[in-house]
Amino acid sequence: MTPLRQNMIDEKLAKMIAKDFQPFSVVEDKGFKNYCLALNPSYVLPARKTLSQKIIPKLYDRQRELLQAEMSKVSAVCITSDSWTSRATSSFMAVTCHYIEDYKMKSCLLDCFEVSERHTSENLAEELLKVAQEWQIKHKLVCCITDNAANIVKSIKLLKWTHLPCLAHTINLIVRDALKVIKSTVDKVKGIVEFFHKSTTATQKLKNTQRQMGLPELRPIQDCITRWNSTLHMLKRVLYSREAIISTLALLNAPIELLYPHEWDIVKEACTVLEPFEQVTVEISGEQYVTASKMIILCRGLQIATTHHQTSGAISTENITEMVQVLSASMEKRFHRMEFNNVLAEASVLDPRFKKLAFNDSTALDEAVQRLKTAAANCTHNEPSAPPGNQGEAVSQEVEKHTSAVWKFFDERAKEDTTRRNPSADAILEIRSYLDEPRIQRAEDPLSWWKSKASVYPRLVQVMASRMCIVGTSVPSERIFSKTGQIISERRNRISANKVRHLVFLNANLKETE
Repeated sequence: MTPLRQNMIDEKLAKMIAKDFQPFSVVEDKGFKNYCLALNPSYVLPARKTLSQKIIPKLYDRQRELLQAEMSKVSAVCITSDSWTSRATSSFMAVTCHYIEDYKMKSCLLDCFEVSERHTSENLAEELLKVAQEWQIKHKLVCCITDNAANIVKSIKLLKWTHLPCLAHTINLIVRDALKVIKSTVDKVKGIVEFFHKSTTATQKLKNTQRQMGLPELRPIQDCITRWNSTLHMLKRVLYSREAIISTLALLNAPIELLYPHEWDIVKEACTVLEPFEQVTVEISGEQYVTASKMIILCRGLQIATTHHQTSGAISTENITEMVQVLSASMEKRFHRMEFNNVLAEASVLDPRFKKLAFNDSTALDEAVQRLKTAAANCTHNEPSAPPGNQGEAVSQEVEKHTSAVWKFFDERAKEDTTRRNPSADAILEIRSYLDEPRIQRAEDPLSWWKSKASVYPRLVQVMASRMCIVGTSVPSERIFSKTGQIISERRNRISANKVRHLVFLNANLKETE
């Protein structure tokens, strides 16, 4: 085993630990030692301390340098940020970065670090600024996406960065407000679900009853306070197994407060009203990148669907009527004048799937188009590159030598016209031509479309890169913490913050093939 070969296998081991959330102590496990011995008897497993203090940090430093080199070539970025408290009560902050490279949306984790200070807006602003400066993206930052917490929103205002609230978090707040209207009914459903989750006898009896009724054996679902749609899933499951649940509780003579017939109607109608919110939540949480250009369309769709419930006459219970009114009022408050939000409006116009469709107000559209014209006019128009060496100049001199007096006048005028090109006029022509083009299908990739049109719209495509990189949710940061929770587990809840930082960074940024 040569030192080079030993180092290469050590690095593969470090990558495995980072990608699979294995504890450092795996190198001390007898089974793993025997497995490695069987694969290559000449390979010597590194000590646990060597792995955590030398190999992993070295891999982290190299991966960070590679990512910094990649980020240096990017012209515009959008970041998301979120905070999380571990089971060891340590507070962490994550910052993810999103950008367009070679007409593809890219994402990376810039940092995930412990925040020991109080989460004041000033402290959070200081931490965000530090990350932006370390990665040299402050001048490239076009937008920051976070949840609606007052401290983080204020911190971004202090930094004077453009802020967008996370759409998923906003929907969660809207629906949570509406669910308060039917709280008594929801609490009864929670009581039923908790009864079955606490009693194995009741759960088994419910399965038997479902089997006798020819129903699938489905266990009631408990809701989660941070995920509004878990409440919807709970209501749907109880509604689906209604007869089996009522029969089982009656047979067991359970001390549970049952729902009255009108309350079952409330549950049924609530599921119908909240279904569009569930569909949007699943879409924006399931996609890897949800562009901000979709936000106006999605929000308007939710408003239209809710208004339809008010006017269709499908709602029969007074509570649900009130709940719909709360939904409408909350959406009006949070989605008010979204078309006039500069970031959302410009991103929507530059999305070839939507363009003008995102706007109901022509003034908002006109203002967005005017801003895009100005931005495009300020872009440097890159002319086609000349042939290698002095070949282009030589050809030009040869043509000039043999040009007749008749053509000489024309060539000089043509050259003058080229040098006198008006950036504003070019920008106007580009955006006018772009808006006249037919929209592409919603399922198509807008970045692929822009790639095919880059030579047609050389100015506008540069503006596009700074608008289409903006995401609509802070879900990417939340996903980081779902992984971090696996690192800080019961088996290793004393792992240092610096080691967590290295492992989370490597897990997020190592490519699948590495």
